[in-house]
Amino acid sequence: MFKNILIPTDGSPPSQKAVVRGVALAKSVGAKVTGFFAAPPATPIVYRNNLPVGYATPEVHAKMIEKTTAKHLDFIERTAKKAGVPYAAVHVTSDYPAEAILDVAQKKKCDVIVMATQGQGGLRGVFIGSVTQKVLNQSKIPVLVLR
Repeated sequence: MFKNILIPTDGSPPSQKAVVRGVALAKSVGAKVTGFFAAPPATPIVYRNNLPVGYATPEVHAKMIEKTTAKHLDFIERTAKKAGVPYAAVHVTSDYPAEAILDVAQKKKCDVIVMATQGQGGLRGVFIGSVTQKVLNQSKIPVLVLR
């Protein structure tokens, strides 16, 4: 059925639930998992929960992004390893996570995307997160959306 499942994450609790379910799906069909995180580019302004909270040098901000990326992808890797599912990680820096998800899905020849309905975006999408909505609208492969 599926051979390569793309699981994008933003590290939010709904996203982590999607990781767990996506890995379970991969195990049940004998697929591998491609974990994905699109980090925002480093800027002088530091954001927390989409609100500016301070300033950082580009070097400090880059280290923060690297740490966050490792944390989010490590969760997918540990979940896949625990389930005995083959795993590969991909991360990019992008202001456009939906486009980055679709690009990686194509480049890595994924045949399904498993993602949460709403993550860090909060109120940007009323019922479905804005990133998820864009992926749903533009994807050429199936998208399994989890709540």
